[in-house]
Amino acid sequence: MNPVVGLDVAKGESQVQAFLDQSKPYGKSFSIKHTREELDHFIRFLKEIEGVTGKMPMIILESTGHYHSSVIQYLEEQEILYILLNPIISYQTKKSSLRKVKTDAIDAYQLCVLYYKEDFEPYKIRGIQLLDLRNLSRQQGIVTNMYVEAKLQFHTILDQMFPEYRKVLGDLFSRVSLLMLKEYPTLEAVLSAGESKLAESVREYCSSRSGQWASEKAKKIIDSASRNPFQKNVSKSRN
Repeated sequence: MNPVVGLDVAKGESQVQAFLDQSKPYGKSFSIKHTREELDHFIRFLKEIEGVTGKMPMIILESTGHYHSSVIQYLEEQEILYILLNPIISYQTKKSSLRKVKTDAIDAYQLCVLYYKEDFEPYKIRGIQLLDLRNLSRQQGIVTNMYVEAKLQFHTILDQMFPEYRKVLGDLFSRVSLLMLKEYPTLEAVLSAGESKLAESVREYCSSRSGQWASEKAKKIIDSASRNPFQKNVSKSRN
């Protein structure tokens, strides 16, 4: 016999349908939540099928973004072989069926039917560490994109408020640069503070540099504010 169990995976739960062999469904479909307790129950169900057929059933499921991750990690932990389908493949089978409305139970049933029609290879077990590395890489990409977007927005706002400021310090995003902008967010604040007060702030935020260096930077900030094409910020939302 060639048993298989179809899993129609959704958010937080899956619909289960088992076949003992081609055209031999085993019992009715049922749902399991993606909790340790119910997944343990699912393993006992697989062992029940193994007792009937003499063979541990293959698991077949669709790739569903991140919803299936907890399921396959559990299956790998239990050393259960599974087939992870590209949704496009199973979609063609569903499309050819006569049903008009999506039903999770029927979807799980159709996955089993598809298993006997095609010659699928079990999914190569990647291991938790590799899955974690893939997820971390994706998260790094997301954070990097957010960082780049934030810097672009920062440049846009600065160009509308204080375009000359970027010529003052070598690194616009250095600690001293950002803290100075935080303390003196408008041209009015810069000009009102004066060169002496600005020099004190620069020295405070960059204590490793000399007082002379701080004074030079303060003078450049004042000069850049004086050269600014506008002396008042009309838009309060950018302050």
